[in-house]
Amino acid sequence: MKYDSNGLIPAIIQDSTTKEVLMLGYMNETSFKQTQETKLVTFFSRSRNEIWVKGATSGNYLELIDWSLDCDEDTFLIQARATGPTCHTGTTSCFGEVKPVPLNTLSKLIDTINERFRIPKEGSYIQSLIEKGLPKIAQKVGEEGVEIVIEAMRNEPELFKEEAADLLFHYLILLRAKEVSLDEILGVLSGREKE
Repeated sequence: MKYDSNGLIPAIIQDSTTKEVLMLGYMNETSFKQTQETKLVTFFSRSRNEIWVKGATSGNYLELIDWSLDCDEDTFLIQARATGPTCHTGTTSCFGEVKPVPLNTLSKLIDTINERFRIPKEGSYIQSLIEKGLPKIAQKVGEEGVEIVIEAMRNEPELFKEEAADLLFHYLILLRAKEVSLDEILGVLSGREKE
């Protein structure tokens, strides 16, 4: 990788699920190594002349998912999972709030499911499934699968959409219960693509 004359390299931070660009920061060799070791995106602050972990003050960390270099090897693309708003203004992205897209909705749902597994919330439907265990979660996916097949055979598009949403919701809970990410499943699908 090619650092500039100040020993820095720009790092574009992208949400690993939605692909939204969250921010631009700078890394030096030390902050990049720390990012790899801790899995928390860490920058070099040009204004403060020091290493800083994104979210150390706000709690809005960026969890490293993957990284790559551009073709000239002088810019990082960091794939990350945000634990809160990335920008200090409170928006998701430092480039302004964007209109929610379906992938943002999916990302937020996955974040909520992950949160319920980490921190129980009394009265939460997700929490009630977690407490019943893997067999009940798997059973719910099976039930929703049958219901979507039934609705597919009928001529009621809105009911079909509802059942499709229910199936996806329970499927995401099952993935989390099995400690498998949606990114891993998409990776399997990607590997099946024909050239």
